[in-house]
Formats: sequence, C-alpha cells, structure tokens
Amino acid sequence: MSSHIHKMEVNVPIEKVWKFVNSMDAWAPLIPGYIDHEIINERESTWTFKSVFGKIIKKKIQLKIEITNWIEPEKVMFNLIGINENINGHGYFKAVKISENKTSMTGFLDITAGGTLAKVMNPLLKNSIPEMTEELTIAVGQKIEEMVNL
Repeated sequence: MSSHIHKMEVNVPIEKVWKFVNSMDAWAPLIPGYIDHEIINERESTWTFKSVFGKIIKKKIQLKIEITNWIEPEKVMFNLIGINENINGHGYFKAVKISENKTSMTGFLDITAGGTLAKVMNPLLKNSIPEMTEELTIAVGQKIEEMVNL
C-alpha cells in the first residue's frame, strides 16, 4: 500500500474549488503523464497516462475512476481500478473554507499493485505516489486560481 496526502491553500472561494473538482473533464488532464480520458457517465471515467516507476520502468497505465461520493462543496471521493495493470486504490480531494476568498485544499491517493508484479511495483509506487499526489494537487490548485483570475 502506497499513500500520500498533500495540502495547500488557494486564493479562491470554496465554491470555485467545488465547481472545478466537480467536473472530471477539468482535472483529469492535470494527472502527471496524462494521455487522455473518457467520461462513461457522471460517476465513471477511464484515464490513460504514462507513468515512470523508478528510473527503469515506463508504463502506459489505464485506470477506471469511480466517484464514490460527492459532498458539495467539500469532498470528492473516488476509487481507482486498474484496466491494463493489477493496480487498485482510492483517493479524494477535500476543500475547507478558510475565508471568503481562501480555501485549504487536500489531495490524497492510496494505490496498491497486486498479482505477480506486486513485489516489484509496490516499492516503486511507494516512491512515486508522493510526487504524483503533490503534482496533481498543486496542478489542480494552480488551474483553479488561473481560471478565477481570468
């Protein structure tokens, strides 16, 4: 099991954060290594991205994302299910109102590899999940601020 949490503040009202994270089309392209995504329905999508594990292994990963809970305007919870790899996990985006124009935003990912490659992949995931979580959370926060300031 590899997990990481990253917290940051954005100079945006919580309602603007919610409007952004409520749309998978808005934040899926911000995944590190993003290739494409497809919306299946309001709660399901598939994402394809290229990931580098360690310095040796580069993989094209396809995941099904299932939104398990929308808690407006504070939290989006989701499951990750590997399509082409035995990888599963979950995560969330959480927003907490600090003031009228400032929001604390938290991103969390927990991913585990299974099957025959688990012994190799899980140590690599342990090293890459913190960076992936931070990059995604920061990218979402920056994009939200950019859109509000346009």
